[in-house]
Amino acid sequence: MLSNDFSVAVMVSDGKKAAAWYKEKLGFDVSTEDDHWVTASNKGASWKLHLCEGDLEPGNTGIGFYTNDVQGTVSELKKKGVKFSKDYTKTDWGGEIAMFDDPDGNVFWISKGSP
Repeated sequence: MLSNDFSVAVMVSDGKKAAAWYKEKLGFDVSTEDDHWVTASNKGASWKLHLCEGDLEPGNTGIGFYTNDVQGTVSELKKKGVKFSKDYTKTDWGGEIAMFDDPDGNVFWISKGSP
């Protein structure tokens, strides 16, 4: 099932500038895995802000939940009647993701691991 870890997308105009601000002004740890995936959080936090350049698609909350078993979690949630807008998928970059909708059409992500 879902872990206690989560991330929230924060839309920014410039990822590098935003990362510097969160680091310098708030004292957050900042990590960059590539040009797109920039995160910021308090040291040791179980959450991260995903500093995301651009715009979210309609309905996309930018909130991601984490689990060690994406496929199993998707299966378990489907049995409970949860609707998925993107079924379990292995990505080109080696990740595992899915996206589900709440009754109002808000879209949430599920990813493997932790933020």
